[in-house]
Amino acid sequence: AAPIAADAAIVVDSVAAPTIKIVDWPITWTPERERLALEYRRVHSDPNAQDLTIVPQVVVLHYTAGDSAKGTKGYFDNTTIEPSRKQLYAGGKVNVSSHFLVDRDGTIYRLMPETKMARHCIGLNHNGIGVENVGDENKTKLTDAQVAANVALVRYLVAQHPTITHLLGHYEVMRFTQDPLFQELDPQFRNDKPDPGVRFMRLVRAGLTDLPLIGLRVDDKSR
Repeated sequence: AAPIAADAAIVVDSVAAPTIKIVDWPITWTPERERLALEYRRVHSDPNAQDLTIVPQVVVLHYTAGDSAKGTKGYFDNTTIEPSRKQLYAGGKVNVSSHFLVDRDGTIYRLMPETKMARHCIGLNHNGIGVENVGDENKTKLTDAQVAANVALVRYLVAQHPTITHLLGHYEVMRFTQDPLFQELDPQFRNDKPDPGVRFMRLVRAGLTDLPLIGLRVDDKSR
């Protein structure tokens, strides 16, 4: 059966991957948010950017560290990031966001078009598709259903966007800063994240061994 989502959500079948269901659940996107996002892009990756269009080359997997898809969506709906997140706020006022959100039962929500820039990962916003997973690897451990959903979603994205060459966990990105795909004009603007964890990345990658995706594939036991 098709997953049940919030009001006005639309379930669509993927042509490239007929077994995947994606629920469109767009985050609030105002003209002010558009302006702030473009300002962020000009400061951090492309001073001459005229819009927020991206060519996806990387898929970055995350976790929310919360237990509610609705709560995450509600947070992403905010136009600006809260000043209490001092480092991120200093880097730009536009709120964080991601392209997809995977609930604990494996439901995949599309929050925004994957060819539009989201603020989800320092250095890879200009070419990265962000996938958030509800939960963490401690109190609310990511589920097998989420592993399967991420595998299916990555397959769908690679089929839709042949330009995608890399799959990374957010925790791996700070070891990726010397790669030409990483673009951050402020050399001091960095953050080291633990998500979505080594275990989750290992399981997702195990389901994608037939795809020629580049990743660090380093089992860092300290994370």
